[in-house]
Amino acid sequence: MSPRGRAREGDRPPGRPPWVLVAPALVGLAFLVLPLVGLLVRAPWSTLGTRLVQGQVLEALRLSLLSATLATALCVLFGVPLAWVLARVPFPGARLVRALVTVPLVLPPVVGGVALLLVLGRRGLVGGWLDDAFGLTFPFTTAGVVLAETFVAMPFLVISVEGALRAADLRYEEAAATLGATRWTIFRRVTLPLVAPGVAAGAILCWARALGEFGATITFAGNFPGRTQTMPLAVYLALETDPQAAIVLSLVLLAVSVLVLAALRDRWVGTS
Repeated sequence: MSPRGRAREGDRPPGRPPWVLVAPALVGLAFLVLPLVGLLVRAPWSTLGTRLVQGQVLEALRLSLLSATLATALCVLFGVPLAWVLARVPFPGARLVRALVTVPLVLPPVVGGVALLLVLGRRGLVGGWLDDAFGLTFPFTTAGVVLAETFVAMPFLVISVEGALRAADLRYEEAAATLGATRWTIFRRVTLPLVAPGVAAGAILCWARALGEFGATITFAGNFPGRTQTMPLAVYLALETDPQAAIVLSLVLLAVSVLVLAALRDRWVGTS
């Protein structure tokens, strides 16, 4: 037997696993899996195709895909430089800035929507000036949906890219600098290719988080069909009037979640 095989056998705990651990593990697994199974069992499979092409479903799907994609683009545009600054530039208060960047991860989304209203609303700290000077109004618009999703999704990208930057080998950047490359050239030709997997993983997480955003969106942008009603909002509304349509929309979001997990399998889940 090879040393690798012996090492793997040595890593296994001796004897049978204790039921005091197995039993609650099975309960926890059932608690997580059974709701998904229930969604699949109760789905209207015979009319699924017809319901998917209904105007309300298609409009919510179109708006969700558009807003999530635009929000992801904004996250990449601003989040990658922010992650680079946090990982590469030492400055006073860096820990505080990093903590502030991650606040939206734990902040209730509804609170995030209220905060956006207080800043970007017509009477907000910045929104009033934008309205008076440029006529820009974000609350209860499609642009407001994009901003709300960007607010809650950007930390996923920043954390992913910052981790990739800290793990990257600095020798390549140092070698490029000794050859006379500028900081911008090093970032564009050396750093970005090195952290491309981290950027891709962060962008996928951003897109999935934006697609499923509910609280900040309904608080800051409202729930207007065709303008601000994304798929999670359509699910919430359909539960009161058409539960079957709510199940169909939920299935679409479930399928997207599975695809995201499959795309990030090697990075976050791993293979055996």
